[in-house]
Amino acid sequence: MMLRYFTAGETHGKCLTVIIEGVPAGAEISLDKINEALAERQKGYGRGGRMLIEKDTAEILSGIRGGISLGSPIAMRIENRDWKNWQDIMGTEESNGKKRVEFPRPGHADLTGGMKYDHRDLRNVLERASARETAARVAVGALAKQLVEPFGIKFMSRVVSIGEVTDTSDITEPGFYDRAAQSPVRFGDEAAAKRAMEYIDKVKAAGESCGGVVEVRAAGVPAGLGSYVQYDRKLDARLAFAAMSVQAIKGVEIGMGFEASRRSGSQVHDEIFYENGSFVRKTNNAGGIEGGMSNGEPIVLRAAMKPIPTQYNPLRTVSIDDKRPHEASVERSDACAVPACAVVMEAVTAYE
Repeated sequence: MMLRYFTAGETHGKCLTVIIEGVPAGAEISLDKINEALAERQKGYGRGGRMLIEKDTAEILSGIRGGISLGSPIAMRIENRDWKNWQDIMGTEESNGKKRVEFPRPGHADLTGGMKYDHRDLRNVLERASARETAARVAVGALAKQLVEPFGIKFMSRVVSIGEVTDTSDITEPGFYDRAAQSPVRFGDEAAAKRAMEYIDKVKAAGESCGGVVEVRAAGVPAGLGSYVQYDRKLDARLAFAAMSVQAIKGVEIGMGFEASRRSGSQVHDEIFYENGSFVRKTNNAGGIEGGMSNGEPIVLRAAMKPIPTQYNPLRTVSIDDKRPHEASVERSDACAVPACAVVMEAVTAYE
């Protein structure tokens, strides 16, 4: 049986919950590793005030006993500490404090979600559409990593760019990913990291937000994962779907990606050699996937994150009720969440 999971919870609700089905019995699962991943997600320069309130930790409710999976569904819970400030508004029973939202933010699910589900209080949309949900997905990814670690598969992530600032570091340098993990913007180059933080400061001061590009690498993946026989079994298709399902992601590429469209075939395709009993490549423009299957080279995926829709210098919108012009609603938000996005992308890649 393949793994599958479901998340539930709102950004200012009592908690996030997730149920994972299909984890085989007998797997060693460390809660500490899950919580380490959750802590990584909370880091990053440009985060908002919410990160000063939350200290995300997972509680395992079922499916694991003594650190060993039972083969039954695994349930986890992540408390929202900010709940105490919102329980009058977000309680499941009738409440006095509504804090109604009627001015949809351009770029968010607010307007279309309100139209689709007939909500006139757009808080009913934004609470679930929020990227707060990714905390549950990071917990799932951290568990998935532990299932594949015994096979020598490792995952690494970095930020390629934030706004107009790009990290041009050589990722093959020893210790690159350790340095990137310690960087406030997940860059390997300190000078570029400083420029990125200055850029974030400038954007924040203008009441704006910024996006960027993140990259995930999976090393040690054996050849043959995925399949060419059906569209929904192709590994690159599954990875692209997973990446695009993350809030604010607007583009995905694997390997050379879009650059391959601007080059000739001989400049793109990775020549095949046979050395020491194995098929090898001198290049990895395919990003480790050919014909929907892993080919034994590291899998390389990049995703483009748009700026967060909440602007402290609000854009123009209209009331969902009487259609009068107005400034868009302002919710507490981050100026930049690109470093956190890298951690989330690593998690969803590991799950697939």
